[in-house]
Amino acid sequence: MSRAALLVLADGRFPAGGHAHSGGAEAAVTAGRVRDVASLQEFCRGRLHTSGLVAAGLAAAAAAGYDPLLLEEAADARTAAPTLRQTSRRLGRQLLRVSRAAWPCAELDALAAARPRGAHQPVVLGVAARRAGLTPLDAAYVAAYESVGGPVTATVRLLQLDPFDAAAVLARLAADIDHVAARAAEAAQRVHADGPAALPAVSAPLLDIAAEQHAARPVRLFAS
Repeated sequence: MSRAALLVLADGRFPAGGHAHSGGAEAAVTAGRVRDVASLQEFCRGRLHTSGLVAAGLAAAAAAGYDPLLLEEAADARTAAPTLRQTSRRLGRQLLRVSRAAWPCAELDALAAARPRGAHQPVVLGVAARRAGLTPLDAAYVAAYESVGGPVTATVRLLQLDPFDAAAVLARLAADIDHVAARAAEAAQRVHADGPAALPAVSAPLLDIAAEQHAARPVRLFAS
């Protein structure tokens, strides 16, 4: 097992398409809910413990070898907003392309064939992590980190925040990321016995509503 693969998957330069998405940060900035470093940190903490936890659970379960098509159904059930389902599949399609180039395998090929319009991003992430020799906990860490890393990076551009202050936000969320990743990996240990119901299914209605409003805006910097 190469733990360096964990760094590759979590690297913002990995061409998985995330740079075009703000994870709801642009909508929150537009609505005035994120306006400075303190409000950005609270936004990210909320996102981490809701949609971030759900994504980490799905990724960990896929990395544990659970059927990705059943996880696709679980991801649909946990993603209420149509726009967010489309976004997840769009990101998943891009991640699947780069993962098949980096870690070619029959499992990734089968997922691409079964979901030609794109599989959910956390599911693809987990399958890729498994192929790269990473553990379910590793996959959960990547998903949890991505759930806050994207919004922080986007908000630097949206509000012209000091990048040093933005980096400090991520540092202050480290303990929360640990907690979410551990919780997701623990749930993934039970998924083979209990099915997808064992995975986190928390919701963030405001993120869902904001995503639909953002998609309807004629002018926006980020796709989501």
